[in-house]
Amino acid sequence: MIEIKNLKKEYPNVTPLKDVSVTIHEGDVISVIGPSGTGKSTLIRCMNLLETPTSGQIIVDGKDITAKGADVKKIRQNMGMVFQSFNLFGHLTVIENLMLAPMDLLGKSRQEAYDKGMELLKRVGLANKALNYPDELSGGQKQRVAIARTLAMDPDVILLDEPTSALDPTMVSEVQAVIRDLSKSGKTMLIVTHEMNFARSISNRVFYMDEGGIYEDGTPEEIFDHPSRELTRRFIKKLKVFETVIDSKDYDFIGFGAELDRYLMQNDVPGEVKYRIRLAIEELVQQILLPIYEEPFIRITAEYSSESGECGIIVSYKGEAFDIKDSDNTLSLSLLQNTAKKIEYSFDEGSDEPNRIRILIRNGGMR
Repeated sequence: MIEIKNLKKEYPNVTPLKDVSVTIHEGDVISVIGPSGTGKSTLIRCMNLLETPTSGQIIVDGKDITAKGADVKKIRQNMGMVFQSFNLFGHLTVIENLMLAPMDLLGKSRQEAYDKGMELLKRVGLANKALNYPDELSGGQKQRVAIARTLAMDPDVILLDEPTSALDPTMVSEVQAVIRDLSKSGKTMLIVTHEMNFARSISNRVFYMDEGGIYEDGTPEEIFDHPSRELTRRFIKKLKVFETVIDSKDYDFIGFGAELDRYLMQNDVPGEVKYRIRLAIEELVQQILLPIYEEPFIRITAEYSSESGECGIIVSYKGEAFDIKDSDNTLSLSLLQNTAKKIEYSFDEGSDEPNRIRILIRNGGMR
């Protein structure tokens, strides 16, 4: 079992990990996903001390590996790392790459290291490449050798940092097949990946990283089908987001319209959908909500999915409970309903903006 407690890693100009606390159980296969720059690689590099944490603890089987005097070499023997750039020794043959560390670090005889190396090369489908040099292999073959080299140390934990990102698309599947087979071995694995379908199929847990830590932790079904937190939902659904806050009756709606148009144009939103978004916001915000609030605070969020083509508008606002269906502005309500596939209202008394309306914009013809 691995316990990470209040892990922080900061550099002079950025702090990718602000406060990470999580428990990883033996045999967990965890995919680590999230936008670029959110600390995914930093997390696993801290776990095997390729990066020294600024503060916090990493406790493996009851031992704090971040403590002063910890045996870093032994830690790395038990926690193997597979890099996106292979890191094979070019002057050694494939089998020599696999034999080197077991002989130097584990004290295995040359014959023992050779036999184990050949066994692992067979496992990754490359026994016939044992005497080749790395520059004679394809990218996919190099990565399979790199995985076999990691397994040669028989680590308890395997960390994989974007293992397919440097590969030609035609080679990705062969490496994924090896990792998928490895995931059934019972070893604990953390895999940093941008391949969402792969992450879903191989893992029993998924970490979504954002805002300096593990923003959401759940099963593949929870993360990919029913994410509970907003940034996870946006990432999974590939949502492009535009947001603004209206806090005055004199708000600059002309400037707002220009910014909204720029967002819609950048994301290639179809013309008819653009029209409905503008109409929905105008009728909901300017015609229904603004007239009833002396000191408005209205947050408008537009979301467009480049994957599904769906567009939604979320409007949240302060004040007493007010469902727009109770408005006496029947014309605006009618226009709003004509632009929408679905309109949902909710009220959360404990929220800063307790009123919330979600509108799913209609893609087809107007009613």
